[in-house]
Amino acid sequence: MFTLPILAGLAVVAVVTSFISGIFGMAGGMLLIGFLLLMLPVPVAMVFHGVIQIAANGWRSWLWRHHINWRVVAGFGLGSLFSLVVFSSLAFVPPKWAVLMAVGLTPFVALAVPQSIAPNIERRGQAFLAGAIGGALQLVSGVTGPILDIFYVRSGMTRQVNVSTKACAQVMGHLTKVIYFGALIADPAGRELEQWLVMGFACIFAVIGTTLSRSVLDRLSDRQFYYWTRRIVIAIGTVYIAQGVWQMATQ
Repeated sequence: MFTLPILAGLAVVAVVTSFISGIFGMAGGMLLIGFLLLMLPVPVAMVFHGVIQIAANGWRSWLWRHHINWRVVAGFGLGSLFSLVVFSSLAFVPPKWAVLMAVGLTPFVALAVPQSIAPNIERRGQAFLAGAIGGALQLVSGVTGPILDIFYVRSGMTRQVNVSTKACAQVMGHLTKVIYFGALIADPAGRELEQWLVMGFACIFAVIGTTLSRSVLDRLSDRQFYYWTRRIVIAIGTVYIAQGVWQMATQ
């Protein structure tokens, strides 16, 4: 299944997507899950995505560790755990078209929330709420970056605190996804050594992309950071909605 061209493509995608996420704290995961869904069944793609994202987000957290807001991370982790417990009782695996549509719609839903009622990740209890919502979306679409941005964008965090805190929180979110979908993989082949080696291979390139992004984030202003974040996720979201519609129509 993993031919040399596929491995080369995975390496390039891992570098590019982790580079984008390293700068904006999102968007890279949306691109990565789309690539993986082209090759793999939903549960296996989710596990691959989770492992690669844990590597990228974990390394990003380490690079910016002095900026992390640990109170937010703790609350988010508890919320993610809550969603894992709820979804584990359902054993739900969404169809591919639903995953693509959910990924594509998340940035539009995030931007549709009026500023007057928009949440703030630093307020009491809202980190847990973000974790619960993010955890649920993580187990349906595989990504949560755009929807979680509504909790971060009005918090007053600098771009470094934003990216580092979100990355550390996302490590726990992706971990719940790996646990959940790993248990749902019915075919034992989904746990073969080859696939774990390929995931490790991709993780190396994810770390490289994350490392390369650091100097770019340093040069961006906070205004540029938030300006480009919105435009990138909207463009990617539009593509995924179109793909989801096509998948649904051709089933």
